[in-house]
Amino acid sequence: MTTAALQTVLTVPERFQGPKGIANGGWVAGTVAEALGGRGAAVEVTLHAPTPLDTELRLEHMANCASLHHGDKLLAEAIPVHEDLKAPEFVRFADAARAEAGFPGWRGHAFPDCFVCGLRAPGDGLRIFPGPVEGTGLVAAGWRVPFAVAGEDGVPDAIVGAALDCVTGWAHFGPGESALLGRLAVQIHGKVYPDGTYSVVGRATGSEGRKLFGESAIYDQDGTLVAAARATWITPR
Repeated sequence: MTTAALQTVLTVPERFQGPKGIANGGWVAGTVAEALGGRGAAVEVTLHAPTPLDTELRLEHMANCASLHHGDKLLAEAIPVHEDLKAPEFVRFADAARAEAGFPGWRGHAFPDCFVCGLRAPGDGLRIFPGPVEGTGLVAAGWRVPFAVAGEDGVPDAIVGAALDCVTGWAHFGPGESALLGRLAVQIHGKVYPDGTYSVVGRATGSEGRKLFGESAIYDQDGTLVAAARATWITPR
């Protein structure tokens, strides 16, 4: 006996782009992970191909997997991860906000229109600009959550996934450097509230060939872990 997959049609609005012309990988990962339902458990999303913007896509979800398709092309798939994701250490909001002055993207940004870390207008993009936290080996930014990203039920998982994404790349990148997100495991422990202030923290955890590895976290002002992620990036050939 087989169980038919539930299907949902969706499009990614142009606003949520990462690299020019394609969707932000963290936004895609958060969307596909959410299809598996329930917060608290970790979900790993593998990105197989760039997700186009303003295009009708098909999201399929079953009990233990979810996948995103454009016609016959598989774009992303998600599976549960039976472990708690490690998180970088807490950085106070004031220290995280201070670290933004060292954001490498100020001196050269490969994707300046990225919804998450791009130089977008306040209220349009998330404006998460991670810079080094002195003496820690971490990068961090102070995230002031715009009301414009909230839905009827608060800030959706797609936005949380996006916020966890780019910081893991900037833990590796210098000015003008870039890579593409290949995999993101996400674990959301609590809610993110519009107009809230959070610390977004990242650290590099190694590299292998063209792969770069990193971890990230979102913390409330009192140090409560709100969400964590583990990322794999693929550098250009």
